Amino acid sequence: MNHDMSVPCEDGIINLRVGAVIMRGGRFLMVGNKKRPEYLYSVGGRIKFGETAEEAVIREVFEETGCKLGIERLGFVHENYFYGDAKTNFGKLIYEISFFYYMKVPDDFEPECQSFTEDDCEEFLRWITPDEPVKYFPEFFRTELASPSDNVKYFITDGRK
Repeated sequence: MNHDMSVPCEDGIINLRVGAVIMRGGRFLMVGNKKRPEYLYSVGGRIKFGETAEEAVIREVFEETGCKLGIERLGFVHENYFYGDAKTNFGKLIYEISFFYYMKVPDDFEPECQSFTEDDCEEFLRWITPDEPVKYFPEFFRTELASPSDNVKYFITDGRK
């Protein structure tokens, strides 16, 4: 039961994904990689068959930061259509549903990235502010993390247009 919840569907792919909102001092932690350094993305990844979304986000945070964090609460559900840019999915239409969880961040949190993308490119971690002039995904973090709400929010992004 170690297979990612990434399923071919006609000419596209369906993904079930989790993301972590890791905040400290008005900044939040994002991931980038050396192959595509022009943008950042949330800490997280695909849910594996047989695990819950909560189990997946704890696992993904540990894999990408080396730290085991607890969950504070669910913050966002994101329904997203986009075209793949990795070697394994390049140009394919991807329909992805993501669950983003606010994580409990201890004062002594010192993340250390040792993860790689699915096409074996080294990743790195970067703390940013919501107004940082850099491209990052999901884009709604820019407004939502500037003044977080206690509500679970739902977003749709449709890159087919």
